[in-house]
Amino acid sequence: MISQPLTIHSWPRAIMHIDADAFFASCEQAIHPELKGMPVVTGKERGIVAAASYEAKAKGVERGMRLFEAKKVCPDVVLLPSDYETYSLFSIRMFEIVRRFSPDVEEYSIDEAFVDLTGMRRSFHGHYSHIAQRVQETITRELGISVSIGVSLSKVLAKIGSKHKKPGGLTIIPGNEIHIYLAKLPVEKIWGIGANTSAFLRKFGITTALEFAVGKEEFIKTYLSKPYQEIWHELNGRSVYPVIRESKSDYKSISKTKTFTPPSKDEEFIFAQLTKNLENACIKARRHHLMASRLIIFLRRQDFRDMGIELKLNRYTAYPVEIVGLLKDGFREVYDPDTLYRSTGIVLAGLQSGTSVQYTIFDDVPRIEKMVKIYNAVDEISSRFGKHTIQHASSLQTKLQVQHEGDRGDIPVRKNELFKGENRRQRLGLPVLSAKV
Repeated sequence: MISQPLTIHSWPRAIMHIDADAFFASCEQAIHPELKGMPVVTGKERGIVAAASYEAKAKGVERGMRLFEAKKVCPDVVLLPSDYETYSLFSIRMFEIVRRFSPDVEEYSIDEAFVDLTGMRRSFHGHYSHIAQRVQETITRELGISVSIGVSLSKVLAKIGSKHKKPGGLTIIPGNEIHIYLAKLPVEKIWGIGANTSAFLRKFGITTALEFAVGKEEFIKTYLSKPYQEIWHELNGRSVYPVIRESKSDYKSISKTKTFTPPSKDEEFIFAQLTKNLENACIKARRHHLMASRLIIFLRRQDFRDMGIELKLNRYTAYPVEIVGLLKDGFREVYDPDTLYRSTGIVLAGLQSGTSVQYTIFDDVPRIEKMVKIYNAVDEISSRFGKHTIQHASSLQTKLQVQHEGDRGDIPVRKNELFKGENRRQRLGLPVLSAKV
């Protein structure tokens, strides 16, 4: 079943993977230099560890751990409320820096990116390792955070490289050294291979990434589906997964959820959270020129049990004003006034391109066209002054009753500081205008 590993001496492709080190905690240390070298944890507002600095991890603190457990293993831990707006700003700046070195950047997550460096050696007069080092140094110098980088012939190999040495690691995996990095890597550590697949492979004596990579193609095609065949090719240095520059626009569904603390049984407040979920989902749908034909809503109880319902919309739409009435009917079906709820969720399903949706003889076309113009104006205002500058009155409670601040923690720095062009009304989270639905 075993064949010889592929050896590649050139660079047919050069893919870089950038992985920020303990991103949320590192952002906090960057804006609070006095926290450098200290065990920092974010998530104070929820009572669990959302992110931990490497200093905290070294003392046994793990993500998802309750704060009282974190204090037990690390008495000097610094607990901070999560400040996701600041983390998003750091992410935007990090990706902007990366694009100085290549236009082909895929924002894989808030703290990860794939970059196609193929052909960029001429522009920077050096090897791909030199370019990666410059990227790493620039991010650290300008943002005050560290990143780990892997560079190789494919996405899967580049991701293995970025995980090889953290924090602040830089690992180059050329074609003729692939076997070195795969030899001791457990098969379940390969990006895209989960517990079930790794358990299956172990039945055939495949326990390491190298044993998987040098497996005969006949075996791979016989026993594994297409995604794992693609991973096998990527491990052998054959780039299958392209670096995708465009933002994702091919959605089968769009979901938005919101967890709130403390849990609540307040009907108006819970429905407000659900309405805001709907607004956020519709904003994303309009951004990608999509319309939905079905609506799924769910409420999650404090015991983590869900109650939900699926509803068919009267027509394809991405405008909350056309959906909120149906949303209220569905909410009444699943809401129990004697139950504590911890989160709400919305799914817009049955998506179709807005350009392909045709009016029927039953549609009030003049009203629809007026509504489209109104939401175009709303989206334009939001792009200039921030999302939810204009919002539906039914979601107003989400801003009047601030979540995750007060009971357990402090107010994040971004709530007390203004950037150029911001104003107090925005930072206080008050809407400029509310529209009664």
